[in-house]
Amino acid sequence: MKKYPSIISFLLILLAIIISFEESMPSYEPDINASETEFSAERAFKHVVEISKEPHGIGFPGHEKVTNYLVAELKKLELETDIQFDYNVGDEGNLSKPKNIISRIKGVNSNGKALLLLSHYDSSPHSSYGASDAGSGVATILEGLRAFFSKGIKPKNDIIVLFTDGEELGLNGAELFVNHHPWANDIGLVLNFEARGSGGPSIMLMETNRANGTLIKEFKKADPDFPVANSLAYSVYKILPNDMDTTVFREDMDIEAFNFAFIDDHYDYHTAQDNALRLNKNTLAHQGSYLMPLLSYFSQSDLSNLKSLEDYIYFNLPYYKLVIYPFDWIWPLFFISLTAFLICVFLGFRRKELKIKEILLGFIPPILVVGINGFIGFYSWRILKWLYPQYEDILHGFTYNGHTYILAFVLLSIAVCFWIYNKFRKITRPNLMVAPIILWFIINGMVAQYLPGASYFIIPLIGFLGSFVLCLDKKTVSPLLLVFLAIPGIWIYAPLIELFPIGLGLKLLIAATLLTSLSMLLLLPIFYGFKAKGKISYFLVLLSFGFFISAHFTANFNEDRKRPSSLLYVVNLNQNKANWTTYDKNMGPWASQFFSENGESPTGILSSSIISSKYNSGFNVVAPAELKDIQAPLVTVTKDTTIGQERVLELSIIPQRNVNRLDIFTNNVPISKGTVNGAQLPEYFLSKREGGKLLTHFIRDNDQTDLSLYLPLDVPLELTFMEASNDLLYHPLFSLPPRPKDEMPMPFVLNDAVVLFKTLQL
Repeated sequence: MKKYPSIISFLLILLAIIISFEESMPSYEPDINASETEFSAERAFKHVVEISKEPHGIGFPGHEKVTNYLVAELKKLELETDIQFDYNVGDEGNLSKPKNIISRIKGVNSNGKALLLLSHYDSSPHSSYGASDAGSGVATILEGLRAFFSKGIKPKNDIIVLFTDGEELGLNGAELFVNHHPWANDIGLVLNFEARGSGGPSIMLMETNRANGTLIKEFKKADPDFPVANSLAYSVYKILPNDMDTTVFREDMDIEAFNFAFIDDHYDYHTAQDNALRLNKNTLAHQGSYLMPLLSYFSQSDLSNLKSLEDYIYFNLPYYKLVIYPFDWIWPLFFISLTAFLICVFLGFRRKELKIKEILLGFIPPILVVGINGFIGFYSWRILKWLYPQYEDILHGFTYNGHTYILAFVLLSIAVCFWIYNKFRKITRPNLMVAPIILWFIINGMVAQYLPGASYFIIPLIGFLGSFVLCLDKKTVSPLLLVFLAIPGIWIYAPLIELFPIGLGLKLLIAATLLTSLSMLLLLPIFYGFKAKGKISYFLVLLSFGFFISAHFTANFNEDRKRPSSLLYVVNLNQNKANWTTYDKNMGPWASQFFSENGESPTGILSSSIISSKYNSGFNVVAPAELKDIQAPLVTVTKDTTIGQERVLELSIIPQRNVNRLDIFTNNVPISKGTVNGAQLPEYFLSKREGGKLLTHFIRDNDQTDLSLYLPLDVPLELTFMEASNDLLYHPLFSLPPRPKDEMPMPFVLNDAVVLFKTLQL
């Protein structure tokens, strides 16, 4: 250590970073022959394979096959199943007829609250195979129950198993169960298993209307081996609009819930690449590592008293698992740390270790580091899309080489830090440390006030203060001790640097560059002693550009990294006119053949956001198409009368061909209430609806749509109907070439569809 302090310090930091990732989840090993009482990822994977053989959204042929498979598997576990099957309209005006699969295991004490094991089994329409989202969750529950029953332990509480349907269409199955099934009243806690990618650690999130104190303490008692959880994610999740099944349980029934969801390999989310082969088995094992201890613990504990008025800070560390403490500690820890810092500064001046001029000069490096790296991060995604226009069509914004970009920008940020601090090497270490400490106190004060869940950021700062004390006290400081004090910060921030751009897209690379910069400031006591900071910065720049070059060579699409593409055939029945159209901004050869000579910008109804995507993208180009003889839906007004001061209009829309979806839009006429196929249109949606949307009916078995509306008298009503079938590529009236093997249907949009528009004045 004395001979090569810099090299050894660097290796220890690198080891700590590796541990922060490697110890976050179990390492998968083939376990098909594991004990019958143990969760086997291999046995769970067999369920994933069966569930994800074909797309199985509501209204698609694979759906009924998956339903039948799950019922059969529950029967193998000697569980009776109940099928809940009815129409439901979600809060966003999406109608479907979900088919929930429900079972109940009687506990020894059936008078207490029940534990609900939850996942959804429908895949995203129309091309996703749903292996991860959420076949992995269903498989985890099936395998977990099998292992649990093999132990021969009788649960104290009832255990309800719910595989919801229609989650991808607007949480319809959860809405149906919570508001219309008597067992919903019996539930005390929900364990929900989800996915937004195909790999990485599974992150625990909580749903509660109150505080998290009791929930997090009970979770810690259950003692899962690899918890990945922090109260920063909890605070952010409570701020953002939630859209998981558990949200319905919380909002409508005030039921607490734990969600377990993995988000890495985000590029597979909702795509045709969400298949069994791309699901990371380490991730599947991680889901099982949550379920088994939580199932054992919560099936035996009291679930009737999980409410709390006290929030807790919590975060995970390798080996230690979960650190928790009350929100009440936030400000005391802050002020105790601040007082300790001020005392150290006073003593530093008294001992003449600190000098005002050097301290003031010491503010320049962190300002430059944060400013330069923030600038790089802010413009990074814009520049990447300019250099590689094909990225525009990856709507969720995380490219196949996204991990390489994260690493490249992180290395570049570190290089900037080394280069700048090398210019200020004549300032002594204690004087250089004052500015970063003040900056981190400002950050901690702001999060304590506005984002208290992130207040565990004070822990690395306390370690930094410990290093400050050592640097003030001794001319020569043990690098090993400095590394030890920095380890909590490394373990806390290293996963977050990667998490933000993975979960929210590469537009959040600024979070990675800024968090890297701030983390490097915490490592200042260590790298200050590196004599070759300038050379290190140049080496890191070269290494960063090496990763940029690697990303360049993986920027194009191939059979493993498929290009998203879209194509629709749209008929405007009012004009008796047909068009090809696409969402693609940078078309590949397959889509280009329809637009190469006569493509133009969309106009009229095609230029509106009437069928925009989840990411607000509209049609990019249209071209004339031959008008085909496609049967329009039959729209019949069955009632048009007056009740009081309102007009009551009832109509039926009956498909005359096999269809998957019907969208209905209106002009700006206010609608006080309405029903569709017997289900009530939510009052909240009717009062807040935007863009004229009235209803999206995801159709099963070619069902008709029966609509009843209450609207003002003497106000003209305009209804636009959009009927779509996802059969363009195999429709008998068309003869289209198949997609090349390096392309897939673009997710999040209406795709491969034959679409009919018609506007009526009623």
